[in-house]
Amino acid sequence: MEKSTAVRKNTAKKSGTTAESRVIRESTLNQARRTLILDAARSAFFELGLDGASLREIAKRAGYTPGAIYSYFANLEEIYGALLGESLHRLNQVVEAAKASGKPSSALALLRARAEAFYVFYRDNPKELELGFYLFDGMKPRGLTPELNQELNDQLMGALKPVQIQLEALGLSAEEAVLETCAVFAHIVGLLVLNNTGRIRLFRQNPDALFERYMDSLIRRLPSA
Repeated sequence: MEKSTAVRKNTAKKSGTTAESRVIRESTLNQARRTLILDAARSAFFELGLDGASLREIAKRAGYTPGAIYSYFANLEEIYGALLGESLHRLNQVVEAAKASGKPSSALALLRARAEAFYVFYRDNPKELELGFYLFDGMKPRGLTPELNQELNDQLMGALKPVQIQLEALGLSAEEAVLETCAVFAHIVGLLVLNNTGRIRLFRQNPDALFERYMDSLIRRLPSA
């Protein structure tokens, strides 16, 4: 009787381990398939734009049938939202990791480093800028649920928050810091749009030099400068 009970317990334990392994394996496969779909979607969006990147086209690039895509994403906009979310997550990591040059690092140097990290991320990844600012449809969010749109906007604001925090540390009120952060954001986007469309050549200017010039003027306006 004791031997029989031990056998049953051992069998149950093995069965539980097998089931757990199966769940882990299936989860890993699902994540790999999801990543494959997102990689295919990224290439389709970047090459064809949102209107040209149909679910059929994404499925073709991923090696799946269109119906198989629905096991992972409800629609094209959900795929787009996932890609934009990943992009903004990378942006947040880059800005948070930005370090001021020089020792000891000053609050002014850290402000410049955080703002520059935001600028350089989009300068070096122009397609991410298009993805991030809805340039597929005239810079307007399309097809996203209010909840997803708010979540993505919160991530974008999160990437700008370190700039705001440094501005407050340098003597600006919370309201003034928000206004200046907005101005930094607008200046960066304007420069990059001019650069990416080639319009900056009309002025015979270098976007990096213009960005540095703007940051210099901002720093001179700060109370602690």
